[in-house]
Amino acid sequence: MRQINRILCPVDFSDVSQHAADHAVLMARWYTAKITALHVSNPLPIVLPSSDFSVVGYGSVPAPTDEETAEIRKSVAACFSAATPIDVDVLIDSGRPADRIVERSASLPADLIVIGTHGTDGFERLVLGSVTEKVLRKASCPVMTVPPHIHTTSQLPFKRLLCPVDFSDSSLAALEFAFSLAKEGDAELTILHVFEWLADGEPLANRHFAVPEYRREVENEYGGKLQALVPESVRTWCRPTTRISHGKAYREILAAATQDGADLIVMGTHGGNALDAMLFGSTTNQVVRRATCPVLTLRR
Repeated sequence: MRQINRILCPVDFSDVSQHAADHAVLMARWYTAKITALHVSNPLPIVLPSSDFSVVGYGSVPAPTDEETAEIRKSVAACFSAATPIDVDVLIDSGRPADRIVERSASLPADLIVIGTHGTDGFERLVLGSVTEKVLRKASCPVMTVPPHIHTTSQLPFKRLLCPVDFSDSSLAALEFAFSLAKEGDAELTILHVFEWLADGEPLANRHFAVPEYRREVENEYGGKLQALVPESVRTWCRPTTRISHGKAYREILAAATQDGADLIVMGTHGGNALDAMLFGSTTNQVVRRATCPVLTLRR
């Protein structure tokens, strides 16, 4: 089973990051892990205009004094007041938040990043270029994104887990993580495979086979493959439910999460090269943006 020793949780003092901190504390309790709470200040340059509105130079935000840093440290620690007796370290950094988060996750090293997503709904909650989106693309360790509390339909502790599987290495690694989470939380686990049935708008007449029979054959084939992914050792304490669905992957994943009242989605994301980073796996991207429960993503 997967072991988590160090959790990195960025804090910006928003309600969103406090909600993420609560999830980090839960994970730390389950795995007897330590938490590193990270606050990153981003001192942007200040434009100094003249009286005629022309730019005459640039200034900079002064670095915090020792007293101010001490106050920030206290405020960060207060976000984890419920963590006792969990070991919580506080780090104060300066720079571009996404870069510092990724760098710290590598240098610690962190086994998991827990980070909140901002905004009010869907695409506003995770806009392209946001800190969270950049961390998701660049971090080498698993990342749990936590939506704002007012938009979250899930509860703590996690009791219903959903793990989409496409049989890639990353999704199988996600399944292994899901088994571990189900064991730690005594949670129900649904393993979902989605296959593309027909392209959008494609008429059935274009398919040269008996559609109902073929669909049943595919469902039976993938159903057997999903069952084979559950080791006998796991069956002694967990009886995962397997499900086959067809359609657009992210839509089916979100629909299953809503139908089951999932508290957490655990899924793999593909790739690590420049092109993959730009695309960030369209399915994973859409699920993270739209889910009303936390999403834990990992790549291999």
